[in-house]
Amino acid sequence: MKRKFVILSIVLLINAGVFAQKDQIKAAQSVFESGKSQDALGILKKIEYLIYNSTDEEKSDFYLLKGNILKDLALKNIDMANNLSLAAEAYQELIKAENEAGKYKYSLQANTALREMKATLVNGAADDYRTGKYKESAEKSYKVYLFDKKDTLNLFNAASSSMTAKDFDSAIKYYEELKRINYSGKGVIYYATNKKTKVEESFASAAVRTASIAAGFHEKPRDEFSPSKKLEINKNLAFIYLEKNDAVKAEICYNKVLELDPNYIDAYINLTYVKLESKKALVDQMAALGNTPKEMELYDQLKNKKDDLVRSVIPYLKKALVIEPKNQDVLKSLLGVYRSLDMTNEYNSLKASM
Repeated sequence: MKRKFVILSIVLLINAGVFAQKDQIKAAQSVFESGKSQDALGILKKIEYLIYNSTDEEKSDFYLLKGNILKDLALKNIDMANNLSLAAEAYQELIKAENEAGKYKYSLQANTALREMKATLVNGAADDYRTGKYKESAEKSYKVYLFDKKDTLNLFNAASSSMTAKDFDSAIKYYEELKRINYSGKGVIYYATNKKTKVEESFASAAVRTASIAAGFHEKPRDEFSPSKKLEINKNLAFIYLEKNDAVKAEICYNKVLELDPNYIDAYINLTYVKLESKKALVDQMAALGNTPKEMELYDQLKNKKDDLVRSVIPYLKKALVIEPKNQDVLKSLLGVYRSLDMTNEYNSLKASM
């Protein structure tokens, strides 16, 4: 009898919690409709931990309201990028919950809201870029990527904007992520003009665009072919790593650049610079040595290592001269290498040809 009483008590408590959730969601909806979005959000936060065990209908009601509140805050320019991202998460939770339940109460509204928010962020990123707010533009583009990772162009835009802003830490993060997902950017971009705004918009696929045109939302379809961005990604990463004095990663990126474009002369020149820069540490070690037999032996070892390092740049400089035979900077660099290695015949031959 006691066991039955305990079970009944638990059931009553659960039911009380369910009714409380319903009341709180209704209260939050009422507060939201009165224009007090922050207060409404506060009410939802108090019951969010209960939603995972609530009914399918309550989950739909909760996530739709949460998404709408966060979207409203964003449209009022209250932490816009972050609130749009959080709103997207709420709408995606709603879609996920309704897919699992097989009941589609608000999924269409959520999908429409996601599309509108994405357009808001994309347009905001473009406006920021046009007005010179490159860092803000990058942040918005990255936010779009986070809630729609299939649209990888936004990650590329975030990297490019960070590069322009000289925010190299963020640029490295975004470019390395692009490399990790094997982004190329090569393919077809599907455009069509929004009938309402008269603004041309891109689509994830031709099928999505066709559906939107059939629904009467867009018109004037247009395809644009985009070349691979891998070369640009590795060029920019190599440049950043050089700026940050990370010779090892810069060398890796320049070698990748040459895989993609064997005739990119700047890569040969910069690889020469990277290797010759690392020579300084060896020269400093040699200069610090004394005259003991052991130190003299170490000196010879370091000198051989230094000479091998200098010798390793000769193929880069020769390749650069094949591309640009009259490049004076390359010619002077190669002369300097020959002189430092006592390669007299090569030095005299090159000097005579200048």
